[in-house]
Order: sequence, then C-alpha cells, then structure tokens
Amino acid sequence: MISINEIDFKHTILLLSTPALALYGFLNVPLIPQTALWSVLYYFWSGLGITAGYHRYWSHRSYDATRLWQFVMMLAGSSAVEGSIKWWSRGHRVHHRFTDTDKDPYNAKKGFFWSHIGWMLKKQGRLATVDVSDLSKDWIVRFQHKYYPLVALIMAFVVPTTVAGFGWGDWKGGFFFAGVARLVFVHHATFCVNSLAHYIGDYTYDDKHTPKDHFLTALITCGEGYHNFHHEFPGDYRNAIKFYQYDPTKWLIWTASLVGLTYNLKVFPSNEIQKGRIYMQEKEIEQVKRTLDYGVPVEDLDCLSMDEVKAEIARTGKQLLIISGVVYDVTTFMEDHPGGKGFLKASVGRDVTASFNGEVYDHANAARNLMSSMRYARLKKEE
Repeated sequence: MISINEIDFKHTILLLSTPALALYGFLNVPLIPQTALWSVLYYFWSGLGITAGYHRYWSHRSYDATRLWQFVMMLAGSSAVEGSIKWWSRGHRVHHRFTDTDKDPYNAKKGFFWSHIGWMLKKQGRLATVDVSDLSKDWIVRFQHKYYPLVALIMAFVVPTTVAGFGWGDWKGGFFFAGVARLVFVHHATFCVNSLAHYIGDYTYDDKHTPKDHFLTALITCGEGYHNFHHEFPGDYRNAIKFYQYDPTKWLIWTASLVGLTYNLKVFPSNEIQKGRIYMQEKEIEQVKRTLDYGVPVEDLDCLSMDEVKAEIARTGKQLLIISGVVYDVTTFMEDHPGGKGFLKASVGRDVTASFNGEVYDHANAARNLMSSMRYARLKKEE
C-alpha cells in the first residue's frame, strides 16, 4: 500500500477519469459509422505520433527528419497525452540505460501492473542522469514542453471533437469516442511496450534483460512488440526486420523517406544482428542438449584390450564390437538392426570401423547418435 502523500494525483486523475468518461460515452452516446472510422484513424495518428515521433525519433534518434515532419509528429504525439517530448524521452532513455534495475522508472521486475501503469500512479524520486542536451536545443521540443497542457488539450480533445462536429454533426460522439475512448485505447496500447513487451515472447537476440519479441505485442503497439530486438539495437529505426513482421511505424518512416520527409534511416549491421540471433540459438541448443542422453563420455570409459574384449564376450555373453577405438555393446539391438541380425552377429568381437564407415554401409547420423548410448569401453592401444 502507498500513502496519500505518495500518490501522483495528476496522472492518477487522468488515468482513472478517462476510462470512466469513455464508459459513460459507450453507455449513453450512439456510435455512428463516420465517428467510428474517425476514431480509429485518430487512434493510429496518436499512436504513430508516439512510436515514430516520441520514441524512434526523439528518444533514439534512429533517423533524421525535416522540421515539417517533426512538427507533425509533435502534434500527433501530443494527442496521446503521455507527457511532453522532453519528459517522455528522458524517462525512456533512463529506462534503456538502467533496464530492469531500481533506476528503471518502469522496471518490469516490479510486476506487470507497475510497469504498465503503477509507475505513473506513484510519485517517484529524481530520475537517474541521462544526456538530453539534444532535446534542450530543439525549439520544437522546447515549445511543446512550455505549452504542453494547452497543446495536449487541443490535440487530444478539441481537434477530434471539432472534426466530428463540423464534419457530420456528431459533437458528442467526437468527444467521447474520437477524443476520450480513443485516448484510453492509445494509453494502454503504448503502455504495453513497458509491460506486455517484457512479459511474453522470445529472447531472440539476448536474454540478459526482460524485453521479448512477440507478434501480439507488435499488433497492439503499432509495431513496437519486437522489443528484444529494440533493446539490443535501439538506434535502428526498425523494430521488425522481417518483411512479414508487423511494424507500421517502420513502414511510415520508410514511406516518408521516399518523399524526403525523413532521411538517414539508421540500420544496425546485419552481420551483428545475426551474431545475436546465433548466440541465442546456440544457447537454446545447449539447453536442449543437456536434456538428452549422449551416453557415457568416451574419456570416462574403462580401457580393454582386444583379448579382454573377447574374454568379456565369452564370460558375459555380451555382444561387443569395436568402431573407431570404442567398444560397443549391441546385445539389445541385435533384433532391431535394419541390416539384419546376421550382420551384427558376424561383427561381434571384431573391429568393424571400415565396414561401419562405408566399406559395407556408410551409416547415417542417427545410427551414430544411437551408438553413443551403447558405449561399453575404450579399446586399449597396443604397444
């Protein structure tokens, strides 16, 4: 439990009142097709303002852009009411620098609720130091930060309400659906980048921290769901690198580059990306290998001379044969040998390395793997 003095009332009022207003709207205001379509379009406008603008441009500088593009992204991001560019980007840079630690403002290790919304409901101390000098020099960032409440109010509520009102006479619908309900959906979609993206999915490139890659998160967050990739390569303008992966933010930035609105799109070297992927694949393979029985390691086997092998066969009745200096016990495999019992029977007590490796039949990898479980001893080298 937190005390009343620890509650961040500004965020708490915003994040609790808007869902209540949206619910009232759904229960009392008819949703007409024009307003529904406008709400969806304005939802993507807001979401992309955060992902392409606040996140990939201002927080990570993953591409360069014209002032026109920056101004449009500032307005779009403002409509999401998630704080000013400077406030948002500073917190996000701290998150990347101190991921999963107590200095991470939305530390996923504190639980899903905390990383999703709890960190905004409780007052936090002074954030750790990160360099935001580039933001302080940017006049668009300074302008928005100075007049943020007014800009956010206009973009979040006045614009969507006015468009629906003057456009097709639906003032109430414009406010409750394109304004308030749209804002609630945008909030919790983008909040999923801090929460859901750290809880479900795969460690594609590294497993040192909690970020994961998952299509569902990408679908919810306008393409920010390949979060393991993003934390490994934050300067890359992409989140998804495969053509079939959902990343409308990447597509928007790339499309804008065709007409010169964005440029110098940064892409991490594919060779280094592949290194990360191979590293994790190797780790996964090693984990699986530890669950498999590869037989007694050759170096741990007892040594037997050829005479001792033959004596062991005579004493115990075990069906022993030699391949590449290793003695194998094929007693239980006699009836299952694909080439017939006779071939194995004729090999007992003999070195059949040449026959096994191609003189009679070049055995498959599966046969060689199976033989590892039948190791019995090492053949002692004759002096």
